[in-house]
Order: sequence, then structure tokens, then C-alpha cells
Amino acid sequence: MKLTNYINGEWVDNDELQTIPVINPANGQHLAFVPLSSERQVAQAVAAAKEAQKLWARVPAPKRADFLYEIGYKLKEKKEHLARILTKEMGKVIEEARGEVQEGIDMAFYMAGEGRRLFGETTPSELADKFAMSVRAPIGVVGLITPWNFPIAIATWKSFPAIVSGNTVVWKPSIETPMMAYEMAKIFNEVGLPKGVANVVFGAGSTVGTAMIEHPDVKVISFTGSTETGSKVAELGGRNLKKVSLEMGGKNAVIVMDDADLQLAAEGILWSAFGTAGQRCTACSRVIVHKEVRKELEERLVSSAKQLTIGDGLDPSVKVGPVINQAALEKIHSYVQIGKEEGAKLLTGGNILSSSQFEQGYYYEPTIFTEVKPTMTIAQEEIFGPVISIIEVESLEEAIEVNNSVKFGLSSSIFSQDVNKIFKAQRDLDTGIVYVNAGTTGAEIHLPFGGTKGTGNGHRDSGQAALDVYTEWKSIYVDYSGKLQRAQIDTEN
Repeated sequence: MKLTNYINGEWVDNDELQTIPVINPANGQHLAFVPLSSERQVAQAVAAAKEAQKLWARVPAPKRADFLYEIGYKLKEKKEHLARILTKEMGKVIEEARGEVQEGIDMAFYMAGEGRRLFGETTPSELADKFAMSVRAPIGVVGLITPWNFPIAIATWKSFPAIVSGNTVVWKPSIETPMMAYEMAKIFNEVGLPKGVANVVFGAGSTVGTAMIEHPDVKVISFTGSTETGSKVAELGGRNLKKVSLEMGGKNAVIVMDDADLQLAAEGILWSAFGTAGQRCTACSRVIVHKEVRKELEERLVSSAKQLTIGDGLDPSVKVGPVINQAALEKIHSYVQIGKEEGAKLLTGGNILSSSQFEQGYYYEPTIFTEVKPTMTIAQEEIFGPVISIIEVESLEEAIEVNNSVKFGLSSSIFSQDVNKIFKAQRDLDTGIVYVNAGTTGAEIHLPFGGTKGTGNGHRDSGQAALDVYTEWKSIYVDYSGKLQRAQIDTEN
């Protein structure tokens, strides 16, 4: 199967384009072929989006929202079909894939609701017989650059608020997981979304992504990916005066205090660290634990980690699937070697799985280090794989200091039964998301998603905050006095 770009409501098959295979990371099978588009295809998509946006912006927002409702119903109807495709191309286990599709469904219905809100403000004027208000206005063509680890959820976080706000989109999905984008384009087509409102262009970031950022008619760029790439997006976007929204890396920690429910903490850590094989920007990578309970927590974690079933995510008994590709496998393993060299103690895991059961895929053992110092490489850099670093502390204050000592600020968590500690932690942890007595994953679509420091640039996906990325504020003054009134000018009584 060869995937084709979706531009201006049409499937555009460019035979001259080079294609590369989409590979199932569980077994190495070729699933499809994805084209590597050029600047020309980007220009076609942007031109279509620009033309469509003129009319789309004039469609009443509740009517725009009706299309999102229809998309939500289609996603719900196709949930199992989409989940299985997602597992095949990305590798995450089927229950997680179903959950990701559900995020898309939830976002469709939530953002459809915004079609009857998109609230502005009215405010008293300082002058008599004058009315003042602000409204949200669409910006124009939005460029979306999405990652491989959440190929449908993140795309819906970005595209649905953009569309309901009156913008049109050009979407570049990851070439590692393009099949979900192809399926989404089919849904756009099936619900009759007007031509040019949503366009999908497949290709490499260096070509398609760069062309989108540099195109003068693309007014907003929304990017999710690595901090390194995000910095380049910000730099290029800044030079071209784009509005740029970035959601990037994380080095997330779970704090476990001496009064915590250790069984609950262990369950939360394992799910956060090894779910999606650690390939989440919110994955737990560090466990900051009070010295009084470190040993017991380690025993629980190691025992449970050894019982996790690893394999093809389509098998419902599997809890940890493959990582995305060979390069990811090698990167994870290199960090494990660095951890050993720097003096961390390996408790379990640390190996690429290469027996006959795993030889066709990309599997890494769930790995746990202890005796990790906060300054070690494995405690500072994002590994993006199933690796935990356990760091011992003596107090809540030290735990918070360790948590905040990294360059990222996405998600953090604390397990404690002490309400005073909990409130201090949620105040002082410098991350965009804080969980209490839960792991570092599980964000809900109606609250802002994003982080501080090297994780982002102040914008947020999800919730009403997402609307700020895709709208501009317009202030409107209506003077019905019938005479010239000059604001802020002193007048005689």
C-alpha cells in the first residue's frame, strides 16, 4: 500500500516522489510506503489552505463545530480498527492504542463544544455611550508538525482547536507513523470537511517541515518533538515572524515520601516508566525516594518489572511493546552503558532483547538503576526508553530540589499521605503538570498540556488554553454617542 498526500480534498499521488517503507517495530514487517514530499507539495497544500480559510473563517463557529462532532463519531465507529493500525505502526500495546484513539474522540467532542463558546469579553468603556469588547479571531493557515509516539492524539490536540477557531491546517505527520494520518485524512474526507480545511503532506522534517516554517502564508507553527529540533523550529520560525508553539522533552520524576502507599507508588511508577516502552514525553524517568523506604520500593519495582510481559502489542497479554526503531534501541542502550560507567547500580534489565522471540523487532528490557546521583547523565538527559533512575533523598525539600535540577519541566508526581507535603510540592515543583498519588502520565484533554524550561515556550496544547495558540485577540470599540470622543484626553467639566 502506498500512502498519498491529501491536498484540497483530493488524494494527490505523485509518482515521481521517493518512498520509504513504514515498518512494524514488533516484527520488522513492511506495512506501507510513505512518500517523501518536496517543497512543491507543501506549496500546493498551503495555497489550498489559504484559499479555503477565507470562506472557512466566515462559517459560524457552531457550524464548524458540527464537523468535529461528525469526526468524533467516525473515530468512535472506527476505534478498534484505528487502534490496531496504531499498534502495528508505532508498537504500543493495544490497550494503550485504544486509549490514544479515545483521546482523539474526547478532543473532537470537547473542541466541538468550543464552537458555541470561543468566549471573548465585554467591559465597561471609560467614555459615555461607548461599548467595548474583545473577540477571538482566526489567524489563517496553521502548520502542524507531530511526532511518532502519539500519532493520532497529538494531531487532534492541535488540529481540532485550530479548525473550530476558523483556521485551516497543513499537517506533517512523522514518517515513522504516517498511517494514522492517512486514516485521519480519510475521515476528514468522509465527513465532508470542506476542501482545503485540512491537508496532509508526508515527508521528512528537514524538507516538508522546513518548507512549512519558511512559507510566508503559514502564520502559526505547532510542533511536538525533541527539544533539540524544537529549538531549531523556534529559531527558524522567529526569523520568519511566525507564532510558534513548542511541546518538547521531559525528564519527569516521581517523588516517593516515607509516608507513601508504596504499593500504589510502585504501580504508578511502573505504568509511567514502562508504558509505551518509556516513549512518552511524560514518562517517569527518575524516582526520587526518601531513604527510609528506598529499599522496600526497589524490591517492589524490581519484582514487578521482571513480571512484565514483553512482545507484540497486538497480544492483549503484553504489557511492554517494542521501541520505535533500531536507532532508538541503540540510543537507549548507550545511555545504559553510560549509567554503568558513571557508577549507577543496575538492579534489573539493561539488555537489548535478541532471542528468536524478539529478533525481528526492537525490544529493550525494562531497566532500573539505583544509587544514581542527581548530576549523572542518566538523571539529567531524556532517554526516551524503559529506563528508571532511582535517587535517594532525605527530605521533601531535597526531593523538590532534585526534581527541579533538570533542564526540562513537563510532568512531576508526589506520593504522600501528608496534605502539608502535598501542597508544598504542588506549589514548588517547577513543571507544567503535577500529579498527586499518581504517576507522571495520564493528562486529560480538558486541561492545558505542556511544560516549563526546556519543555516548551509558554504555549499549551489541550483545554481552552489551546485556543490561544490558534486565535488572535481583537478589541472592538463601538461609539454610539454621535460625536468624537477622545479616550485618555483630559476634558473640562
